[in-house]
Amino acid sequence: MKALILLSSLGVITLLAEIFSFKKLLYPLVLLGLIATFVFNLSDWNTNMTYFKMMRFDNYAVAFTSVILVVAFLWFLMSESYFKEETSLTDHYALILFALAGSVIMVSYTNMAMLFLGIEILSIPMYILAGSKKNDLNSNEAAFKYLIMGAFATGFLLFGIALIYGASGSFDLAEIKDYITLHPANIEPIFYTGILLMLIGLAFKVSAAPFHFWAPDVYQGSPTVITAFMATIVKTAAFAAFLRLFNNCFASVSVVWVNIVWVMAALTLLIGNITAVMQSNTKRMLAYSSVAHAGYMLLALLAGNSYSSNAILFYAAAYSIGSIGTFCVLFIVAGAKGNEDVESFNGLGKSNPLLAFVMTAALLSLAGIPPTAGFFAKYYIFTAAFQSGYTGLVLVALLASLVGVYYYFRIIIAMYFKESNTETIPVQLNHKLLLIAVAAAIILLGLCPDFIIRLL
Repeated sequence: MKALILLSSLGVITLLAEIFSFKKLLYPLVLLGLIATFVFNLSDWNTNMTYFKMMRFDNYAVAFTSVILVVAFLWFLMSESYFKEETSLTDHYALILFALAGSVIMVSYTNMAMLFLGIEILSIPMYILAGSKKNDLNSNEAAFKYLIMGAFATGFLLFGIALIYGASGSFDLAEIKDYITLHPANIEPIFYTGILLMLIGLAFKVSAAPFHFWAPDVYQGSPTVITAFMATIVKTAAFAAFLRLFNNCFASVSVVWVNIVWVMAALTLLIGNITAVMQSNTKRMLAYSSVAHAGYMLLALLAGNSYSSNAILFYAAAYSIGSIGTFCVLFIVAGAKGNEDVESFNGLGKSNPLLAFVMTAALLSLAGIPPTAGFFAKYYIFTAAFQSGYTGLVLVALLASLVGVYYYFRIIIAMYFKESNTETIPVQLNHKLLLIAVAAAIILLGLCPDFIIRLL
């Protein structure tokens, strides 16, 4: 709860900066605020406090909130130049901070009303920020598509919540779980319909196939720093909410949804990876890569065992750190060359060894190559699924991973084996700090995965 209060307070403070003329202090203030929020969040470890039967800050919520806060801190290091426009400076800060507050609600809710509020508090700022390049038609299109698809998904989610409430008489997850336990033979059919509608709504939010079609256009059209936020923090929060709902509340009626999630995971893995191969635009390729990674995380949701929470937490951390690294390098390179295609990385290994090294480490991690964090992230996900008997789906995921290696290595080959006449690209100090931190985290988590995997 301390994390939610502090993030909300920071958001309000940023809105006051316009009135009291301290906009120049906002950036260091937000960074210090995130550090303080992280520290206070850790103080909730092992407290397992429930507030108003709406939110529970157990170790699960604290761990996912910690990952979100660390990634948010790295994201702010990446996006300092994004906050240079004086006319909308405070608005951008406030939108991001309130989106972070929404993500904290999503990982800690115990009531479906709070799930809905968390999703909307996170989503509405994203709709606005996707279109924050007001003079860019692609950004405007991305915001429009994201808004329409998001509203569409919200309709499914709300209808599902309403049907579940109609059958069980409660929004509280514990009471809904008791309803399932006490009435195993005469559960209302509308209850099962509600579960399926909520599954569809959440599948939209995590961009799982066949509900992924909005993601490539939205990711490509949005400003690169906003795309990085969507691909990391939004996805982490959405999967934490997904896992809490289906692996806890709906676990005893998994026969209703488990086969659907199996098909969804297989489609997401295959469509995401195969379609990424055909992309020449790096941001669009990373968008399909993000779709594919949703498929890997669905394996942990499907497994539904004691290993799932740890596996998805580690995967979210490893994937988010790797993605922040790739988007940061893309942001720097595209800004210097005015081009997001794979060819823009030609010769980067010679002209900018730091950028090339971090990009290589991040791509190897996303591909699951040892000894990076991504290798153990996939190992734990596959282990969780294998232990629950999903051997066929694990084989599909392994084949999809091999396809992923191909398109990640296209960028690595371009950086080290192709020539470019471009001079050295200048890198700001904050970007250098971010890149060094990302590379160190990828290697350290690859060498010491137990640091996270045994938390829950």
